[in-house]
Amino acid sequence: MIRLVLFDVDGTILHSGGAGIKAFARAFSTEFGIHDGADRLNFSGRTDVSLVREFFSKNQVEPSPENFARYFKAYLFWLEKMMWECKGGACPGVMEFYDALQSLADPPLTGLLTGNIRQGAQIKLVRYNLWEKFPFGAFADDDEERDKIAAVAQKRGSERLGRPIEGAEILVIGDTPLDIRCARAIKAKALAVATGSFTVEELARHAPDWVVADLSKLSAREVVGVA
Repeated sequence: MIRLVLFDVDGTILHSGGAGIKAFARAFSTEFGIHDGADRLNFSGRTDVSLVREFFSKNQVEPSPENFARYFKAYLFWLEKMMWECKGGACPGVMEFYDALQSLADPPLTGLLTGNIRQGAQIKLVRYNLWEKFPFGAFADDDEERDKIAAVAQKRGSERLGRPIEGAEILVIGDTPLDIRCARAIKAKALAVATGSFTVEELARHAPDWVVADLSKLSAREVVGVA
């Protein structure tokens, strides 16, 4: 039975209407004077820290703790502003699936497994009144590599449950091949949703346990393993 469900944020729980990428670009521009920095980055499934490190490398910026701090301070400022200017919202079926999990007689723990830094995830989810639904998670602040973030999420879930949670008891829900990969890194089950930038067919090539157009197409009881 699944005892821990971990949700990705962008493209899985919500769409930010492009606010995240726009905030990245504005922070690159205002802090480092580079006006096309976001154009050359592939954001899908990546962690915020790895994206900034790649930007620094491509633009000969010293990847010092001071420059990371400088960048993320600007990014969070612009993200907060742009989340209220861009049109977005919850992805199709995600809140119904979440509510179905919570309605089970013995609901699994639910948390976040995201490449966002924690404050960035909070800003995005607060905008749509979703932050309080996820009492814990693992973020890019915890590690630059998504596979290691998954291990942190597993550890925190185990601490909350009061016993070690095995990989087979964990479900990772995400919209990119990297979400599927990080699920496999902790031997978890993977549910891929085509609510981001990848199609059902593209996600299916990476052999998730389930792949659907959106979460309205799947029973939470079936996935969790409730008869």
